[in-house]
Amino acid sequence: MKLQERTALLAELGAYLKSGGDADLDTAIRQSYQENRWFTEENTRLALEAIANAFLDRELLTTWAGEYAIDDLPHPNKTVGLVMAGNIPLVGFHDWLCVFAAGHRARVKCSEKDKRLLPLLVKKMGEWAPESWAFTEFTVDGEPLRGFEAVIATGSNNTARYFEQYFGKYPNIIRRNRNGVAVLDGSETLAELYALGRDIFSYFGLGCRNVTKLYLPEGYDFTPLLEALHEYREIIHHDKYKNNFDYNLTLYILNNEPYRNNGCLLLREDPSLQARIASVHYGFYTDREKLEAQLDSIRDQIQCVVGREPLGGFQVLPFGKSQEPGLSDYPDGVDVMEFLTKL
Repeated sequence: MKLQERTALLAELGAYLKSGGDADLDTAIRQSYQENRWFTEENTRLALEAIANAFLDRELLTTWAGEYAIDDLPHPNKTVGLVMAGNIPLVGFHDWLCVFAAGHRARVKCSEKDKRLLPLLVKKMGEWAPESWAFTEFTVDGEPLRGFEAVIATGSNNTARYFEQYFGKYPNIIRRNRNGVAVLDGSETLAELYALGRDIFSYFGLGCRNVTKLYLPEGYDFTPLLEALHEYREIIHHDKYKNNFDYNLTLYILNNEPYRNNGCLLLREDPSLQARIASVHYGFYTDREKLEAQLDSIRDQIQCVVGREPLGGFQVLPFGKSQEPGLSDYPDGVDVMEFLTKL
């Protein structure tokens, strides 16, 4: 398959997802939820919609791919191992898409938490264009990843150390924990604060682009923020989320730690960017230039920044847009396509 054919097939996949899919997709969504209760149908459909609109539009794909020197061979060029995370539905889709668009074969090790969705989408493409089968293969349960010439692996800070030992001799991209942060100035409207809730609560806050840390001006009035975020209170009815909320609340009470509680989210002052599920950390600033320097010093821990005003050295996303990356919004700022085209 040449690049133009691959692009057309990806656009066909986008049309399939925009139409709502079929019974096979419905089954995969149900099975994913049965195996991983964080993967609610609502969240999986949200991920599929975002993929269809941002990644699988023919015009966007053509423009994006045209920015790279892709060897337009009719058959797979190199074999690239993909070790995928499973924190949110299809979180590794973009890596697979890059490998396919670049004309390589993806040898995919899915997370046990998300092993139904991508294989189903690849199967659909194979039914429409059998020659596409040559570009993707999946490891079987428990099988180690072998037979690759480069690797892209995503995991926690702990697993990244193992990845470096195992994959270090190959060309690689190894990702660690990152989080989204929000910078507020106190003049946000209720609509903006409500939109911030999407950055916090989407996918139960499990994504690396979810906001887990707020930077607030000294003297900040929390009342409008807590009220706006209370509009997402239905999330507390999810049993696993509720269990985490209750656990965190109990710890804060037992440890006599100050916190703020609106019934569905716990806010606590803490320097760490990474917060437990159902909680968000915050910190105060008095000088924006000093805040910029502080964030720059921990840039390798930040996946994205949301807010109203420009922030030196960072692309600042509008409130509510952290979970809407485009084709060129590469995780950790590492251009995956450039890496793949240079293999």
